[in-house]
Amino acid sequence: MRIIDAKIITESIAKLVVEANLYLPEDVKQALESALRQETSQCGREILSQLIENYKLAEQTGLPLCQDTGLAIFFVELGAEVKVNGNLMEAINAGVRQGYEQGFLRKSVCDPFTRKNTGDNTPALIHVDLVPGEQLKIKFMAKGGGSENMSRVTMLAPAQGFAGIKEFVLKRVAEAGPNPCPPIIVGVGIGGSFDYAPILAKKALFRRLDRFHPDPDIAEKEAELLQAINELGIGPMGLGGKTTCLGVKIEIHPCHIASLPLAVNIQCHSARHKEVII
Repeated sequence: MRIIDAKIITESIAKLVVEANLYLPEDVKQALESALRQETSQCGREILSQLIENYKLAEQTGLPLCQDTGLAIFFVELGAEVKVNGNLMEAINAGVRQGYEQGFLRKSVCDPFTRKNTGDNTPALIHVDLVPGEQLKIKFMAKGGGSENMSRVTMLAPAQGFAGIKEFVLKRVAEAGPNPCPPIIVGVGIGGSFDYAPILAKKALFRRLDRFHPDPDIAEKEAELLQAINELGIGPMGLGGKTTCLGVKIEIHPCHIASLPLAVNIQCHSARHKEVII
């Protein structure tokens, strides 16, 4: 049995949340630069150029990639042979408080009715899975309100199949328009249940843009959805062009014979996520 002190977790999280808000993942950088080379719209090219300049300035100045430094969302894989010396949830939230304070990151969490800000960007949203081994893997995502507000979940009839899934995804992206700050990344969760499909969709957003689903059939569906979304012509920041979406990632799970749960979780171009293994 491996013992991990809660203080180490807190220190790791504090560093993690700051770095995720300052440094865009390499695959997203490459996708933006590739999109710039392929974009035919002059307006779209200008916007993509500005987005590329923005991530470079964030690295140089230490200022956040976006003023909306998001909800703190975590997916934790806790090894069955790991014991946390302390409270895991409290350790993660303490790290969020420290990181958002030390990094001068905007606190965006408030009461849903009074709208009073909690003042420290907690409580974080934490999902924990128990897995084999002696490691603690923590994945963090800073999820902005603009993209999260455009996300949806529905229950399709099984007979609607992939055609129904595609129709729903395209309609959601079209209705979202410029609101999630395109070019976007689209996470699609298929199966499970009403509550589990959105978790699948959000997990999908952690997959690298240059990594396709291991199932060739699902990978083909990802490519089909990506092409169809970009053919909508929404373009960078909704001002027209070829680049509406940088990637579509699908995660699936078995579901009830009478159901076809479907969730779409949209991420903006500032796809801030990072992980640490302790």
